[in-house]
Amino acid sequence: MPDFLTKRERSALMSRIRGKNTGIERSVFRRLRIEGVAFSRHAKSLPGRPDVVIRSAKLAVFLDGDFWHGRRFEQWRYRLSPFWRKKIEGNISRDRSCRGRLRRMGWRVLRLWGKDILRSEDRCIARIRKILAR
Repeated sequence: MPDFLTKRERSALMSRIRGKNTGIERSVFRRLRIEGVAFSRHAKSLPGRPDVVIRSAKLAVFLDGDFWHGRRFEQWRYRLSPFWRKKIEGNISRDRSCRGRLRRMGWRVLRLWGKDILRSEDRCIARIRKILAR
Protein backbone atom coordinates (compact mmCIF):
# COMPACT_ATOMS: atom_id res chain seq x y z
CA MET A 1 0.00 0.00 0.00
CA PRO A 2 1.59 3.29 -1.04
CA ASP A 3 2.11 6.03 1.50
CA PHE A 4 -0.41 8.85 1.07
CA LEU A 5 1.96 11.38 2.67
CA THR A 6 4.98 13.00 1.11
CA LYS A 7 8.40 12.10 2.45
CA ARG A 8 8.58 15.42 4.31
CA GLU A 9 5.08 15.03 5.83
CA ARG A 10 5.85 11.44 6.92
CA SER A 11 9.13 12.57 8.47
CA ALA A 12 7.39 15.36 10.41
CA LEU A 13 4.73 12.95 11.64
CA MET A 14 7.23 10.27 12.69
CA SER A 15 9.43 12.79 14.51
CA ARG A 16 6.57 13.44 16.93
CA ILE A 17 6.58 9.82 18.14
CA ARG A 18 8.50 9.54 21.38
CA GLY A 19 10.27 6.52 22.79
CA LYS A 20 10.56 7.74 26.37
CA ASN A 21 8.11 9.34 28.78
CA THR A 22 5.08 8.46 26.69
CA GLY A 23 1.59 8.98 28.06
CA ILE A 24 1.29 5.41 29.28
CA GLU A 25 4.71 5.59 30.93
CA ARG A 26 3.90 8.83 32.73
CA SER A 27 0.63 7.42 34.06
CA VAL A 28 2.33 4.24 35.36
CA PHE A 29 5.17 6.27 36.90
CA ARG A 30 2.63 8.49 38.66
CA ARG A 31 0.69 5.50 40.01
CA LEU A 32 3.82 3.77 41.28
CA ARG A 33 4.90 6.97 43.08
CA ILE A 34 1.44 7.24 44.67
CA GLU A 35 1.70 3.59 45.77
CA GLY A 36 5.10 4.32 47.34
CA VAL A 37 7.08 1.96 45.09
CA ALA A 38 10.74 2.90 44.78
CA PHE A 39 11.78 2.57 41.14
CA SER A 40 14.06 4.02 38.52
CA ARG A 41 13.23 4.78 34.90
CA HIS A 42 14.89 3.73 31.66
CA ALA A 43 17.87 1.97 33.25
CA LYS A 44 20.74 2.33 30.80
CA SER A 45 22.74 -0.33 32.61
CA LEU A 46 20.25 -3.11 31.79
CA PRO A 47 19.56 -4.81 28.45
CA GLY A 48 16.67 -3.17 26.63
CA ARG A 49 16.56 -0.19 29.00
CA PRO A 50 13.46 -1.29 30.93
CA ASP A 51 10.94 1.51 31.43
CA VAL A 52 10.53 0.70 35.14
CA VAL A 53 13.21 -0.95 37.25
CA ILE A 54 12.55 -2.02 40.82
CA ARG A 55 16.02 -3.00 41.94
CA SER A 56 15.02 -4.25 45.40
CA ALA A 57 12.88 -6.95 43.75
CA LYS A 58 15.05 -7.36 40.63
CA LEU A 59 12.00 -6.57 38.51
CA ALA A 60 12.24 -5.02 35.05
CA VAL A 61 8.99 -3.73 33.55
CA PHE A 62 8.57 -2.83 29.90
CA LEU A 63 5.64 -0.58 28.96
CA ASP A 64 5.31 -1.29 25.27
CA GLY A 65 3.24 0.20 22.48
CA ASP A 66 1.15 -2.42 20.69
CA PHE A 67 2.26 -1.45 17.17
CA TRP A 68 5.97 -0.86 17.70
CA HIS A 69 6.51 -4.04 19.72
CA GLY A 70 4.17 -6.26 17.69
CA ARG A 71 1.36 -7.23 20.02
CA ARG A 72 -0.53 -10.05 18.25
CA PHE A 73 1.68 -9.40 15.24
CA GLU A 74 0.71 -12.57 13.40
CA GLN A 75 -2.86 -11.29 13.12
CA TRP A 76 -1.95 -8.06 11.29
CA ARG A 77 1.51 -8.49 9.83
CA TYR A 78 0.11 -9.20 6.34
CA ARG A 79 -1.25 -5.63 6.17
CA LEU A 80 2.22 -4.09 6.38
CA SER A 81 4.66 -3.18 3.67
CA PRO A 82 7.91 -5.17 3.68
CA PHE A 83 9.71 -2.22 5.33
CA TRP A 84 7.36 -2.10 8.33
CA ARG A 85 7.13 -5.88 8.61
CA LYS A 86 10.92 -6.08 8.85
CA LYS A 87 11.02 -3.18 11.33
CA ILE A 88 8.46 -4.73 13.71
CA GLU A 89 10.00 -8.20 13.39
CA GLY A 90 13.34 -6.68 14.36
CA ASN A 91 11.77 -5.03 17.41
CA ILE A 92 10.18 -8.32 18.47
CA SER A 93 13.49 -10.13 18.06
CA ARG A 94 15.37 -7.49 20.04
CA ASP A 95 12.72 -7.58 22.82
CA ARG A 96 13.01 -11.38 23.04
CA SER A 97 16.80 -11.18 23.23
CA CYS A 98 16.73 -8.50 25.97
CA ARG A 99 14.19 -10.49 27.99
CA GLY A 100 16.43 -13.57 27.82
CA ARG A 101 19.52 -11.61 28.83
CA LEU A 102 17.70 -10.06 31.78
CA ARG A 103 16.43 -13.44 32.96
CA ARG A 104 19.91 -14.94 32.74
CA MET A 105 21.08 -12.05 34.95
CA GLY A 106 18.47 -13.08 37.54
CA TRP A 107 15.86 -10.42 36.79
CA ARG A 108 12.12 -10.98 36.58
CA VAL A 109 10.66 -9.39 33.48
CA LEU A 110 7.12 -8.06 33.04
CA ARG A 111 5.78 -6.66 29.77
CA LEU A 112 2.70 -4.46 29.96
CA TRP A 113 1.02 -3.47 26.71
CA GLY A 114 -0.18 0.06 26.06
CA LYS A 115 -3.72 -1.05 25.27
CA ASP A 116 -3.95 -2.98 28.57
CA ILE A 117 -2.66 0.02 30.52
CA LEU A 118 -5.22 2.29 28.88
CA ARG A 119 -7.99 -0.23 29.43
CA SER A 120 -7.21 -0.93 33.10
CA GLU A 121 -4.29 0.81 34.73
CA ASP A 122 -5.41 -0.62 38.08
CA ARG A 123 -5.04 -4.19 36.81
CA CYS A 124 -1.55 -3.45 35.47
CA ILE A 125 -0.42 -1.89 38.74
CA ALA A 126 -1.90 -4.90 40.57
CA ARG A 127 0.26 -7.20 38.42
CA ILE A 128 3.36 -5.29 39.50
CA ARG A 129 2.23 -5.38 43.14
CA LYS A 130 1.62 -9.13 42.93
CA ILE A 131 5.18 -9.75 41.74
CA LEU A 132 6.57 -7.47 44.46
CA ALA A 133 4.60 -9.38 47.11
CA ARG A 134 6.36 -12.67 46.21
